Amino acid sequence: MAKNVSLIDQTGWLRPIICWALALLVFFPILMMLITAFKTEQQAIEIPPSFIFEPTVENFGLVQERSDYLKFAINSVITAFGSTILALIIAIPAAYSMAFYPKKHTKDMLLWMLSTKMLPAVGVLVPIYILCQKAGLLDTTLALTIIYTLVNLPIVVWMLFSYFKDIPRDILEAVRLDGADTLGEIRHVLLPLSLGGIASTALLSIVLSWNEAFWSINLTSANAGTLATMISTYSSPEGLFWAKLSAASTLACAPIVILGWFCQKQLVQGLTFGAVK
Repeated sequence: MAKNVSLIDQTGWLRPIICWALALLVFFPILMMLITAFKTEQQAIEIPPSFIFEPTVENFGLVQERSDYLKFAINSVITAFGSTILALIIAIPAAYSMAFYPKKHTKDMLLWMLSTKMLPAVGVLVPIYILCQKAGLLDTTLALTIIYTLVNLPIVVWMLFSYFKDIPRDILEAVRLDGADTLGEIRHVLLPLSLGGIASTALLSIVLSWNEAFWSINLTSANAGTLATMISTYSSPEGLFWAKLSAASTLACAPIVILGWFCQKQLVQGLTFGAVK
């Protein structure tokens, strides 16, 4: 059987069909969300769903009118980009020291940092909520920015560490002999050589922060809520407003999807770092 499949695959059409089938399977929920966004509420709950209908953009106007989409979108931009910048400021020196000046427990430290990602967020919700409450940071973008930074920092450090390890140490030693200090070494040599890796890491961090919903829903409301918070408001005791919910979800996904589309090469490089050398 395996031999027959191999012979069929030599014609070149089996693999593309499998790839397209998997792609359509993954994309189907997004397609349904997009289609539902242009339906009325009555059309959205029809069973079986209809694919031929008169589209309407009323839902998108209602989302802006009811939820002030632009305000939530701005909060998402502030927290996603702010946390990424802060994470890079912390992670670049940390990854630099671990990559070029490793100590006895450097690998253990990296593994410990990565292991913190396995901790369920709900397990530390109460203490973090109390800390934010005492510090007056509830429903502020500052609190989300700090939390997103800490949540993504292990991944950012690991990725930068992987990129920095590929840079020949002789280059840095030569610059050091020319009289460069540590800051000059990082600024004039390390950053230009690893610019692609830093861009990939930054893009992945932005995507992770943009999609984070747990902390946004639990620590913010109307003032500093992100798009994830906005979407959660479309669930009510009366039920789910599927058409409006789909429109809100489409508006929430659109900016990060567009960014990912234009930067897909860097995102793939970031997601597969260390897989191919």
